[in-house]
Formats: sequence, structure tokens, C-alpha cells
Amino acid sequence: MALPFITLLLLCQLAGEVIVLATGLPVPGPVVGMAVLFFGLIARGAIPADLRATASGLLRHLSLLFVPAGVGVVLHLSLLVDEWLAISAALIGSTVLTIAATALAMVGLARLRGPAGPGSDAPGSHAR
Repeated sequence: MALPFITLLLLCQLAGEVIVLATGLPVPGPVVGMAVLFFGLIARGAIPADLRATASGLLRHLSLLFVPAGVGVVLHLSLLVDEWLAISAALIGSTVLTIAATALAMVGLARLRGPAGPGSDAPGSHAR
């Protein structure tokens, strides 16, 4: 029963690729495909049990997708040795920027939400 739902997932990915190619969006096609699937599931109102089982099965074996990346690292190890400083700076810099952007988004959303209620002790709420 998983084949129809694997097909659905691949069709959503294909739709995302087509949308990105047609519009020139600076977003990977699979990300757009995931959004297509997300909005389709919202429109449907529920996640089919077989789709949930198929997705869970794929997620259980997600680590297999890192094998090609590991092979690439081993294959280009000499390049990594030559460029270790730039790679390290990019990794550290992007991690710091991601943490900062997440914190700013959290603060912004907390301000939009306002206090959780009168006299609330919820984190981010301020007594007046």
C-alpha cells in the first residue's frame, strides 16, 4: 500500500521542481514540493494513515541518505584539508547567524502575541 503514497511524495517533489523552474524562485524544488504537500494536507484536513506510515518508514531510514555525502567527503578529503579554515569559518558563522535569526524571530513573535494573559507567569510575559 506504500507505493501510491511514495508516488504522491515524488509527484509533490516534481511539482516543486517544476514551480521553481517556471518561476525562478531561489528555493530548492523539494522545499516547494513539501509546501505543496503541506497545503494539500491542510485542504484535505487530515493525514491519511498510509501516508503517515510511508513517511515514518522513510524517516526511519533517513540516515541512508547521508551515505553519498560521506563518500563525497572521503573522496574530496584533500580539498577539505586545503580549505579547512574557510569551511570552519562558514560553519561557525552560519550557526551563529542561524541562532541570532531564530532568537530575533522568537522575540518578534513574542511581541506580536503579547502577554499570555493577565497576571501570567508565562515566559516572555511582562507584568504591568
